[in-house]
Amino acid sequence: MFGTAPWFDDLQEGASVPGRGRTVTEADVVAFATLTGDFHPQHVDEAWSADGPFGGRVAHGMLIASYAVGLLQLPFERIVALRRVKDLTFKRPVRLGDTIRAEATIEALRDLDDQAGMVTCRVKVLGAGGQLVARMAIEVLWRREQPVAAPEEPSVDDALASLARPRTPAFVAIPF
Repeated sequence: MFGTAPWFDDLQEGASVPGRGRTVTEADVVAFATLTGDFHPQHVDEAWSADGPFGGRVAHGMLIASYAVGLLQLPFERIVALRRVKDLTFKRPVRLGDTIRAEATIEALRDLDDQAGMVTCRVKVLGAGGQLVARMAIEVLWRREQPVAAPEEPSVDDALASLARPRTPAFVAIPF
């Protein structure tokens, strides 16, 4: 859909937002645990997690949600900000070494002002075999194209008034 970056007014509900894939590695999980302080053994302890409900270590859900937003091929030059993540639901675990892929559909468009509009995208995160691992909706502020204002023609009165004003140079040299 996004060969050239569309403006808000060019978007249509139901349009697809392309996404990319990424393999989740041990380094990703360790880095996320370090950044967030979430060292739950389900994510960082192989021996502990082996007896858990998933039979081994899995990636943090919030890591997967964060990757999903980054994997969407949103045109950065048009996005003002990510405003909200809502209805985030995790359906299946993502194991270290799994490849995930994000895809989205534009669900709603809402006018805000002459600068931007609100775009709601329904996002799916797919894992091995195309199975749904998570879903959510995101809201982003999307730029509107700013019309180029035509230069104003000076009025006759403005032109005459400018002639009557004394002219001062923009730069005056002052001797020392």
